[in-house]
Amino acid sequence: ALTYIDEVHAVGMYGPRGAGVAEREGLMGRLDIINATLAKAFGVQGGYIAASAKMVDAIRSYAPGFIFSTSMSPVLAAGARASIAFLKGEGGVELRQKHQEQAKALKLRLKGMGLPIIDHGSHIVPVIVGDPVHTKALSDMLLDGFGIYVQPINYPTVPRGTERLRFTPSPVHGPGEMDALVHALDDLWSQCALNRAELSA
Repeated sequence: ALTYIDEVHAVGMYGPRGAGVAEREGLMGRLDIINATLAKAFGVQGGYIAASAKMVDAIRSYAPGFIFSTSMSPVLAAGARASIAFLKGEGGVELRQKHQEQAKALKLRLKGMGLPIIDHGSHIVPVIVGDPVHTKALSDMLLDGFGIYVQPINYPTVPRGTERLRFTPSPVHGPGEMDALVHALDDLWSQCALNRAELSA
């Protein structure tokens, strides 16, 4: 059996050197294949796998998606290298800590308003809407009325009935921006008469 993990949302974000959840949990040596992206935390474009030389060679030789793709440009490779170098250092440690603090703060504020969020301890803050039409409408209203862009996440990305808005507060979002988002969601949730979670005393 092979052990394969998708670290797309984790590289750059977790672990002492930003290698992902497997690094944070001390499991890097137990995995056969790790796949991830350069398009999220690293801010460029492309994806990669990390595995033994033989495994990588086999995938290169037999994967049509790789065989028929174009190589990464030198500019993107240089950008990825610079991002990785930064995130492996002290600056990356500080950014990861600030990023987790921002996500925690947003979750607490949204929970405090009774918005139905999912909290699995990650930096992603999903707010459950539960209907694809309302999810798209909320996304449009946030952009048109408040200048806030958020992608609606609908089926097949998530199961039907769990449609959501997915927020990822960054380390550089300021208090004013978080306030604007929280107030906009509060207004729109009331305006659209969407359900709020029961608030405990």
